[in-house]
Amino acid sequence: MFSPLSQFDVFSVWNLNFGNLFFFNINNLNLVMFSVFVFFFLTYFFFLEEMKIIPKKIQFVFELLFLFVYRLVFTQTGKKGLIFMPFLFTIFIVILLLNVVSLMPFSFAVTSHFIWSLYIALSTCFGIFILGLINFKLDYLKIFLQNVPILLFPLMTLIELASYVIRAFSLAIRLSANLLAGHILVDIIAEVISFLNYYLIDLSFVVLALLIALFFLEVGVACLQAYVFILLITIYLNDAVNLHLHI
Repeated sequence: MFSPLSQFDVFSVWNLNFGNLFFFNINNLNLVMFSVFVFFFLTYFFFLEEMKIIPKKIQFVFELLFLFVYRLVFTQTGKKGLIFMPFLFTIFIVILLLNVVSLMPFSFAVTSHFIWSLYIALSTCFGIFILGLINFKLDYLKIFLQNVPILLFPLMTLIELASYVIRAFSLAIRLSANLLAGHILVDIIAEVISFLNYYLIDLSFVVLALLIALFFLEVGVACLQAYVFILLITIYLNDAVNLHLHI
């Protein structure tokens, strides 16, 4: 019996060793991630060269996705946040592609690994904090201050500071946990189908229908998690570009 967690094992695919001078390891995680990046950039450049007034299928999809992220950023941050559209659109597309690709046979769920999601979340949240300091100097630290009685002021300041730090961890946990749980559930249902197919073939069709429904649900979760990730980032970014709205 294989463990449902074995699908998340990171293993070496290819090693490149030049004596004691250089060593490079390619594992299944960075192989899938690199493939998604290459696919995204090749598709993007193809899209730029093939743009038409009347869009074709791939241009139509890209325009819909871009318009979706554009409206989201504009709604949350206003005009000041639109300068970050290339960055936010890239994060959205990459996470969306990684989530969807992870559902394909013989693929790997990169976003289910907490350390990868935490790296993206921490670097983004840290960048937003630095941006806030650049835009508003020390006034940006007022986001940690609350209008409360003087006795509660130190406690509330610590709570606000802790909640700000926890933002990055909540982003990473939300993304990884949902992908992890969904993939485990699909794997368990598939194992049940194999068991029923061996002993009770009639019931296996019922479970197969459940598996297909669950798979489409996972596709929806993959898209939803990319949306939630970028939505929360735009909400956090709003503090760094429109501080006067929150003081």
